[in-house]
Amino acid sequence: MATTASRAASASGGLGWRTRDIVVTAIIGVVFGLVFQVWNIIWGPFDAVFVFFPPAKNLLYGVWLIPAVLAPLIVRKPGAALFAELVAAALSAFIGSQFGPDAILSGLVQGGAAELVFLLTRYRSWSLPVLCLAAIASSAAAWIHDWIVWFPDVAVDTQLWVGVFMAVSGVVIVAGGSVLLVRSLRQAGALKGFPAG
Repeated sequence: MATTASRAASASGGLGWRTRDIVVTAIIGVVFGLVFQVWNIIWGPFDAVFVFFPPAKNLLYGVWLIPAVLAPLIVRKPGAALFAELVAAALSAFIGSQFGPDAILSGLVQGGAAELVFLLTRYRSWSLPVLCLAAIASSAAAWIHDWIVWFPDVAVDTQLWVGVFMAVSGVVIVAGGSVLLVRSLRQAGALKGFPAG
């Protein structure tokens, strides 16, 4: 009897990339590049919602990190987190992100941090705790990047609150959201031929 791991390896063709893996990861990147651009536009107006405690706005930050967990959860290949997040960030920058070329650097650190977590599991564990850890790692990388690049003069206590809220956003929006998206895609039959399917 085949084990779950061997069935998953068979369905995904091992850790080597197939054409369909490249295409699906690129599509995820492109779709979220467009989502990022919309999110870039509406991010500022959210200030009014969180005027009571501005750092809490970062509970919504995770939208920018979803490709770094969603893509590898679907294709389960080395590099998927980095690939998807970079494509999304690069497209966002290309079509006019207010963050300019730095959006690409953001994508690099966010996708790279999630990638490290999946690497530590040798791309064999896709449990919710692993997804949460990858999302928190991506959030932490984004937090450090933003602190250095955009908010170097913000008080440390405020930055710590920002980091906490970003981590919560990573768990809820990035990890939880990715699981829900994969479940919906699976039910729709869109993941046939992928281990997540």
